[in-house]
Amino acid sequence: MIIKAFLFDLDGVLTDTSELHFQGWKRLAEEEGISFTREDNEALRGVSRRESLNLLLKGRQVTEEQAREMMERKNGYYLDLVQQMTPADLLPGAREIIAEIKALGLKQAIVSSSKNAALVLERLQIGDLFDAVIDGNAPARSKPYPDLFLLAAQAVGVPPANCLVVEDAGAGVDAAHAAGMPALGLGPKERVGHAELVFDSLEHHTAREILAFFAPRRA
Repeated sequence: MIIKAFLFDLDGVLTDTSELHFQGWKRLAEEEGISFTREDNEALRGVSRRESLNLLLKGRQVTEEQAREMMERKNGYYLDLVQQMTPADLLPGAREIIAEIKALGLKQAIVSSSKNAALVLERLQIGDLFDAVIDGNAPARSKPYPDLFLLAAQAVGVPPANCLVVEDAGAGVDAAHAAGMPALGLGPKERVGHAELVFDSLEHHTAREILAFFAPRRA
């Protein structure tokens, strides 16, 4: 296959906002008298805010009004932390690889379940490097459904089969495959090992290396 567009998840791929999400959810859990560990937080990777709350509640029943209040409270804690972010919070290798993709003339987009992706990109000062930003504000189902990735492919004008998804969550890899797209998984194989290619992180890797891996093999 020929890769013509890179579709990047944001949290845990280009910056470690996953830690900020953890701190926000943990503060909410403590206020509600719920145990919430880093192991619990792993299940929240790549899923929507509402589903994250469901997982945190561990079966506790709440009204929709209570759920909305809890999500807004957690989001407030998270936004307070995001406001402290700077370009230094980009993960190692991230700026280099997205700049290389831009220089190669390929399309690239952010595809995130977060509703705060635009703010994070603003704080990181990398928004101008992307051709589209598809986030949790889009009228579509969140990962592991393929909707967000399909919207991104449409936004950049590239067929799904020619888009490469870069994800750190199993749900994101599942969504990529459901959209008919190959995936580069970042992180441990027990989490993203079903991706076609797996790296520990973007550090020490290049776009050309990735493109060569997915290039059609000659007989």
